[in-house]
Amino acid sequence: MDNNTKSDESKKFSLCEELKEDTSEVIKKLELQTPTLFQNYSDLYTTYLHLLDDIYGTCYISETELLEKLNLDPKILNQIKTNSDSIKKFYLETIDMNTKYIDACIKMEISAIKAFDKYFHVMMDSYGSHFSQFKEYTNY
Repeated sequence: MDNNTKSDESKKFSLCEELKEDTSEVIKKLELQTPTLFQNYSDLYTTYLHLLDDIYGTCYISETELLEKLNLDPKILNQIKTNSDSIKKFYLETIDMNTKYIDACIKMEISAIKAFDKYFHVMMDSYGSHFSQFKEYTNY
């Protein structure tokens, strides 16, 4: 046997270490994908907003010609603007509320993970202490 085989055989296998390395590799891969995902969503929304700008720009040109021919009462147009402002305000407030809600949920989840981590460490320390005491009494 060569030296590499001996060193590989003498190396202790650790299930926890293997799972940690595999899990870390998967998480790092996900982290590397995050900027791309954000950029793709940003590009999607930019394209969507460009489309809406074009639609409303075209609509404005047609509307101007149409409204001149219809001779609508300015009160109707003002009411449409008031309704549009109300709907816009509702959506903006909903976006703010959803952002705060998601932020709170993520903070709560991070807090729960940290609490579990502390609990797990205490339990493993306790398990290790009790197991070593058990070994002393049973002579294992």
